[in-house]
Amino acid sequence: MYEIIQKGGLLMWPLLACSFVTVAIVIERAIFWLRVAMAKNQKQINRTFELTEQGSFETAIDEARQTRCMTCRILTMGLAHRNYGLTANLETAAGVEIAAMKRGLSLLDTIITLAPLLGILGTVSGIIVSFDLLGDSGIEDPKAVTEGIAQALLTTAAGLTVAIITLLPHNALVNKVETVTHYLEKMCSCYAVTVQKGEETRGA
Repeated sequence: MYEIIQKGGLLMWPLLACSFVTVAIVIERAIFWLRVAMAKNQKQINRTFELTEQGSFETAIDEARQTRCMTCRILTMGLAHRNYGLTANLETAAGVEIAAMKRGLSLLDTIITLAPLLGILGTVSGIIVSFDLLGDSGIEDPKAVTEGIAQALLTTAAGLTVAIITLLPHNALVNKVETVTHYLEKMCSCYAVTVQKGEETRGA
């Protein structure tokens, strides 16, 4: 590995750094989504809807706050501050959770764009050096030139490899965020109707 990096030149080091950043973000995001999945409590979500519809707002808030479920956090945040705008508070709470879900995705997207460009820059620089050697040695030593070009192409291959490796988990994470976002939007809309029913029940 070290020999390949040496052959590729200085720009192989930032490419290596990009690969380490990708691995770190993917691992962190995997742990994040694992925690979200483990914390999800569908039974408590259903219970929150039932209590809210019955008008038992305080009980719904107290019980939901005892869990680490992301959906319950959003619903209770909206319910607790319903007097200041239920829909707005639900959207604000959901926005906080969505921002947490998107953490690191912009950096992965940057690496997908940056890695091939670094690779091409390394190749161009290497080819320039190779043609300088050709100008100095002429046709008498073509091997030195071809070896220089081959080494220069390593950076392009490395840049494309890093970009491809980053692209796959990035797209998977983006798809996951979109799926959960749509789910949260649906839950918030349904919960707003449920809160209205609960207020009618309390008023009666």
